[in-house]
Formats: sequence, structure tokens, C-alpha cells
Amino acid sequence: MITPSRIALPGQVWGLAAHDSAGPLYVTSYGSEILETALSAIDQAGATLWRRTFPGTGHPRSRMSSQGVLWLARPGEEDPVLELVDPEGATLDVLAPECLAGEEIGAFVVLDDGFCISWVAARPVLRGEAPYREPRVARYGSDAGCLWSTPITLGPVSHPGVLELGVETGWETRPKRPWVPESVDVAHWEPLLVSGDRVAAGFQDPRGGIGVTFLLDLATGAVVSSTMPLPAGRNAIVGPGEFLIGAQGYGEFSTARYDRDGVQAARWSSHGAMVVGPSGEIRGPELENRLPSRSRFRELTGTGELADGPALTGYHTSYPAIDSAGTAVFWRDGRLTAVDSRMDEEEYFATTDSQDVLSRTLLLDSGTVAVALHSELWLFRTPLGPLAASAWPCGDGNLPGNPVFPLR
Repeated sequence: MITPSRIALPGQVWGLAAHDSAGPLYVTSYGSEILETALSAIDQAGATLWRRTFPGTGHPRSRMSSQGVLWLARPGEEDPVLELVDPEGATLDVLAPECLAGEEIGAFVVLDDGFCISWVAARPVLRGEAPYREPRVARYGSDAGCLWSTPITLGPVSHPGVLELGVETGWETRPKRPWVPESVDVAHWEPLLVSGDRVAAGFQDPRGGIGVTFLLDLATGAVVSSTMPLPAGRNAIVGPGEFLIGAQGYGEFSTARYDRDGVQAARWSSHGAMVVGPSGEIRGPELENRLPSRSRFRELTGTGELADGPALTGYHTSYPAIDSAGTAVFWRDGRLTAVDSRMDEEEYFATTDSQDVLSRTLLLDSGTVAVALHSELWLFRTPLGPLAASAWPCGDGNLPGNPVFPLR
């Protein structure tokens, strides 16, 4: 059994990134101090190189560019800002992208020549007297000047699995009629992805979890298509302009593949944290809101077929990483587990210490696996090879944690 190194961090971890497989790791966390976000740089030996704190808390958003500098989205004195931090922890720049009163950054990615941002209405405590704003997606140049802005209208949503008490029928329940959400937030998982010339922007009703993913043209901001309202699940990039859109909940358990024209090219009766292997295979642990677990490690094949891997116990799961030989590694049910290309399972580590807040899994040099469990970073030295060179070899699509493909 592999013994991990464990590094305590200030607060709950929400971001884990590295410029390349040599490290260091940049860890974004919050919660140790009220209204404060911490950014830590940690090398592969577990040593903390530096740590900084920034104003603002919640679910901090941080993205690393292909140049190895990290952008952190946080509240400014007046409007939200993007702060640029270099590898030594120094602030290089602070940009204030043009926004409307009462907006906050829901999600963003770093492009070669700027940014793409999903804007949502700020929480009431931050919005103050400003009016409620509908969401929008906008693209900015490197100077934070707005190139285009596209308003998003979620409209009435519904799903047959969402039930309500029938007024006319007493205690009998029935499918809830379509409703207009009182507020709209970015999707909880993978809210903003860029692949080739397409943007996949997910938004949802935060009360019911029913969401819609919109596909936009990266050059113009025009909406190419949108999915039907579904319980929001995990999304991923599978190729240039192509995306996996997952749905889970209210009886829904599915994943669909959409091409760059927004046409559904395949659909599987499975949902999970899927990665794309070195030969383009799509595989990963299923994720379902159910205990005891019925989930398995699956491979999505053809246009709707499933290949079975090992059964999975437990529930909380880190987003896996897959190496150049097609072996996926992830944390689930107190175990660090690997599943190879033949669907054979190997356990690297096990503990009874249960953790329910997990980061994505990263695979670094010399088989080093990194995963954060609540407020600790765990580092394992494994026999795994380098991270696969694919469209989506790990959660957030790449080591920098910036879901843009290709990342140059």
C-alpha cells in the first residue's frame, strides 16, 4: 500500500492547478478566515513555497493560463476583478472587465488573447440596491475590453421527474408544471468550457437543479443551439467543438455527445466523471445520487453502448485523471483506486477516514497523484505514467485547470 504525504491547508480546497507535470501545485481554498480566500504554492515534496490571501470568499474561481500565470476572480472595491499572480506569488495586474450593476463572475476561462466570462446576478448581500440581472456570456480581449456580450434566457423549465402536490387531487402528486426560475446561476459542475470555436455555457435553477447548456460561437457570441432543460450533471470536452453533456437526478441518468453544430450525435444511459483516454476512449466512474451504490466504472462506446468495469462502493468521488496507457485513477469511498484499459482494478491506498469534499485528481511527474480532501492535500507516488495527451484527461481538462481545448 502506498503511504501518502498529507499537507494541511487553510480552509476548504476548491481549486487545484499546475502549469506542467513538474509542478508546483497552486491550491485555492477558503474558510479558515471569514471573507478571505487563500492561494498556496506547494511543491511535489509537500513543502509550501508561499501563501497569499485575498479578499472575498464563496466558491473562488482560479484559472492558470498556458503561460504559467494564475488568474483569480474576486470582488473588487466596486466591481469584480481578475487578479494576475505570477509563479512567485506577486500580483502582476488587476483587470476589471466591463460589467453591469449587480453582476458577479459566475465562471471564467483564460483564452490566448483574453477571457470568456459567464455573468450572473450577484448575491443580494453584494448586489445592494442594484436590480436583479439575467445571466449573460461575454468575451473580452487581453485588456478586459468587451468584444461581445450575449444575454441568456433560461425561460420556463420543467422535467417529468419533478413532482408537486396536486391541489385538485389532495395528496396525490403529479409532474410539476413548467416554471420560471426566480434566479439563475451557473451550472454547479463545468459551467464554462471552450473547445475550438465553440463555447459550452451551463446555467441552472439553483433551487431545483434543472439546467440548460448553451452552445455559442466563440468569434461572435451567437447562440448555436441549447439543450433541453435537464437535471444538471457533469460536462466535458471530447474534441474540437464537441462536448459531453451529462444529466443526473429526478430519474434522469444520461450523457449525450454534441457536435459543433449543436446536434446530438450519441447518447448513453450513464452519467459520471468521464475522461478521454489516449485513443479517444471515454471512460470514468459513474456518479448517481443513490446509496447503496449501483454505480460502476464505465466506458461509453459507439453511439449508446456501455462497457462494464468494476462495481463501485460509496458515493463521494474525485474527478479522475487518466495516464498515457489508459489507466484512470481517482478517490472514492476512502480509497485511491486505479482502473486500467482492460477494466482491471487496483487499490493503491485505503482508509476509514471519510471525506466528502474532494478536488479533482491530478497526475504529475514520476506518477505523483495529487488530490485534496476537504482541507488537506494528499500526494501519492504511484507507478502510473504521464497524463494522457487528450481533449479531457482530467477534471477541468488539463493540469492548469483551464477548460480550453486546445490549450496553447
